[in-house]
Amino acid sequence: MEILGATLRVCVDDLDTAIPFYERLAGGRALRFERGGVQVAAVGSFLLMSGPEAELEVLRKVAATIAVENVTEAHRLLTELGARVIAGPVPTPAGRNLLAMHPDGSIFEYVDQSD
Repeated sequence: MEILGATLRVCVDDLDTAIPFYERLAGGRALRFERGGVQVAAVGSFLLMSGPEAELEVLRKVAATIAVENVTEAHRLLTELGARVIAGPVPTPAGRNLLAMHPDGSIFEYVDQSD
C-alpha cells in the first residue's frame, strides 16, 4: 500500500469565516460539500468541518485522512497488521473510504479516488 498524502482534519465553528484564511494559507480554492449533516471544505492539505456538535464529536476522534491508491488494498494490509476496520469501505463523492483503528488506538480515515 502506498500512502499518497495526508489531510489534516480541522473542526471549525463557522466554515464561511474559516475558509478565506485557509485558502490564503494553502494558496488554493476550497472545494465544498456536505456529508451526513456536516458542511465540509477541502482546502489544500486541510479538511475543514462544521456542523452539529454531536457529529463533530465523532469526527474529532479521527486523527487524519490518508490518501491511498486503493482502499481495498489498504483494508487488506491494515487487517493483516492488526488494525480494526471500524467502517467501510464505502463509496464517497470522490471514491471510497474506510475508518480504521490502529493497534495503538489512533483512528484514521483512508480514502482513494474514483477513476
